Amino acid sequence: MQRNMLFLRSFMILVLSCIAIKINLCFPNILSSLKTLPIDGHFNFEQLHHAAKDFGNRYSFLPLAVLHPNSVSDIATTVKHIWQMGPGSDLTVAARGHGHSLQGQSQAHGGIVINMKSLQGLKMQFHIGNLPYVDVFGGELWINILREGLKHGLAPKSWTDYLHLTVGGTLSNAGISGQAFRHGPQISNVHQLEVVTGKGEVVTCSEKQNSDLFHGVLGGLGQFGIITRARISLEPAPEMVKWIRVLYTDFATFTRDQEELTSGESTFDYVEGFVIINRTGLLNNWRSSFNPQDPVQASKFKSDGRTLFCLELAKYFNRDETAVVNREIHSSLSQLNHIPSTLFVSEVPYIEFLDRVHISEIKLRSKGLWEVPHPWLNLLVPRSKIQTFAQQVFGNILTDTCNGPILIYPVNKSKWDNRTSVVTPDEDVFYLVAFLSSAVPSSTGNDGLDHILIQNKRILEFCEIARLGVKQYLPHYSTQGEWKAHFGSRWEVFVRRKSSYDPLAILAPGQRIFQKAVPYSQ
Repeated sequence: MQRNMLFLRSFMILVLSCIAIKINLCFPNILSSLKTLPIDGHFNFEQLHHAAKDFGNRYSFLPLAVLHPNSVSDIATTVKHIWQMGPGSDLTVAARGHGHSLQGQSQAHGGIVINMKSLQGLKMQFHIGNLPYVDVFGGELWINILREGLKHGLAPKSWTDYLHLTVGGTLSNAGISGQAFRHGPQISNVHQLEVVTGKGEVVTCSEKQNSDLFHGVLGGLGQFGIITRARISLEPAPEMVKWIRVLYTDFATFTRDQEELTSGESTFDYVEGFVIINRTGLLNNWRSSFNPQDPVQASKFKSDGRTLFCLELAKYFNRDETAVVNREIHSSLSQLNHIPSTLFVSEVPYIEFLDRVHISEIKLRSKGLWEVPHPWLNLLVPRSKIQTFAQQVFGNILTDTCNGPILIYPVNKSKWDNRTSVVTPDEDVFYLVAFLSSAVPSSTGNDGLDHILIQNKRILEFCEIARLGVKQYLPHYSTQGEWKAHFGSRWEVFVRRKSSYDPLAILAPGQRIFQKAVPYSQ
């Protein structure tokens, strides 16, 4: 018995030694092969910690190297090199833009992170005419597109609430904001893409050219290709924005007004909303940016301890249209059922409205409150189930909204293309509900990470038990079985596209959907 144990022990030591030797032999070979690649940019093999973190601040996976490409060819050469190494190599590739992912999706443990912002310096090409558009590189920030577009009097139609994100990053998800009811998400406003597939091929695709790849990449979570260029639809840019907030105490009334505003021809160009639970001095906080329509009545309003629902609206206009726009807004607001004393209005330049979150970011950074854990949870809730959802979540699970805003607003499925990879609820209207929490590091209280994660879990468990048909936006799951359930009947299409465009599962390992060199199950 003792001899057997000794033999087994010796055998295991031998096996582990062989593995270690193999790793040590392979590691320098991998590094030297990367160093000799014919690229215009460069690899960084030492200062890697920045690429091992993201906005979520919860996961940290150190890559082997970071590629700083000077051209699309650099990206294709690198991916093709890894593809040619075959399934025996553990190397994977993650495209990292602004690193705004929440659960390590832009990281590649022991792999290569591509710094997509290295392509920012490449010039945008604006095409002006009846159907204007702009060609931009995948690593470009939306805020830069806005700034350059305004020089031509043009701007993209659809946005996210935060503009310091890359084009490739938002188009790999969907890109949603308060304009989505009118224009659809950002992925509904793209004419063409250039993509580097998991085989290192550079492919131009659109609705008519390589359409399967085009639709697959849009909302495809980076699984089928790295977006290196996009052709984005533009419209004439307005000069100014009327920015309006009103409050409701009744959720059903609030959602009824939201749905009315987002159906048919709305006066407003942007419709969002948020939930306020157990907050004090709410209207006083607004006064720094908004003016009350009725200051005397507004000063008498008390928000203490109540659950309130804020409707946020914006109307875009040019200065010579002010009188007409004011009449339109007055007429539309008179048909709503908000609390009259809570009407607050602001008038700001278009760029200031769209870049409003960045102003908050600067304030939070100055207080050291930006780079903290962000256990966000984003859900798409069917319209028929939103009342049930609100009653349980806002009535029982959440006791306050001190950890961050909760956004809620309806979008119309008719503005989404069901050929893309994004999964939405099976109803014509659904709500985005976004729990945008920030956790206080090392806190064990209600503002701590553990407490917020437990809350998120309770929300998800309720949705599942109550069979609400909810889908995650910016989805995150631990197992392939959960991903399969997320995609439902569309899983087979997703797997087919993966096997066509990234058969070795080289791309976007941080999504944890597919594992390299492991066969996919349908």
